[in-house]
Amino acid sequence: MSPRELVVLGTASQVPTRTRNHNGYLLRWDAEGFLFDPGDGTQRQMVRAGVAATDVTRLFITHFHGDHCLGVPGVVQRLSLDRVPHTVHAHFPAEGADHFERLRHASSFHDVADVRAHPVTGPGVIAEGPFGRVEARRLDHSLPAFGYRLVEPDGRTMLPERLAARGIRGREIRELRPPVLDEVSVPRRGQRFAFVMDTRLCDGVFELADGADLLVIESTYLHEDEALAVEHGHLTARQAAQVAAECGVRTLVLTHFSQRYPDPRRFHDEAAEVFPGEIVVAADLDRVPLPQRRAAQG
Repeated sequence: MSPRELVVLGTASQVPTRTRNHNGYLLRWDAEGFLFDPGDGTQRQMVRAGVAATDVTRLFITHFHGDHCLGVPGVVQRLSLDRVPHTVHAHFPAEGADHFERLRHASSFHDVADVRAHPVTGPGVIAEGPFGRVEARRLDHSLPAFGYRLVEPDGRTMLPERLAARGIRGREIRELRPPVLDEVSVPRRGQRFAFVMDTRLCDGVFELADGADLLVIESTYLHEDEALAVEHGHLTARQAAQVAAECGVRTLVLTHFSQRYPDPRRFHDEAAEVFPGEIVVAADLDRVPLPQRRAAQG
């Protein structure tokens, strides 16, 4: 099974810097590769990070500001160039369907990729599969925006000593049913991932972050500039950390930083004042593993 990890392709907000590309995040989730908000330069960042076009199975766009979507043409054309054999499903706010169509066909190329558009019209479950389910929630930005949440179904963790005591092995394990299943295993909570970009604080932010093992969330501003954050539809590092603390998040990944702040440690320090868990101030090309599952309780 492939590792579950976040590959960070870019962490800048509106203006990229010498060290921060526009947005881009690939979530490796078993056989899936979920690409979120590919901003300008994402195709090159994928090469630098060792991410192949064939790794991408779904594309998610939160909204149609350029730093979250201008990488779509390069990514789609690379899918065709590499003749990716599988369908790539694209999810984006329905209000931006015209933008997606123009980005999808931004220039002339030999188009052989199977990219299927799935405009998101409202909150709810937007995709389901062996990976679990993907939910969308509306965010509060200056144009229609959605955040996304991946939820793995709950399962059970087998207890080897109890299986051995009953002489159960191999295919028999997969065929177990209650009450025997309950006697040789314990409940296992499915993992949860949340992705929150440009938004003010709103109900959708908290619903997405609830119980997330890994929360990727914008923290464009520091608390000293909270008035600017509200005016422009963004969060501060302190607000992002407050969400994580209230929602029981395990690992908090801060990103989408304004170029006005040269010292990224300030984002960590501000968040740490209110969130006691693990904090990652994302940098381009970082790899952030999903936290290991909590030990099952017997």
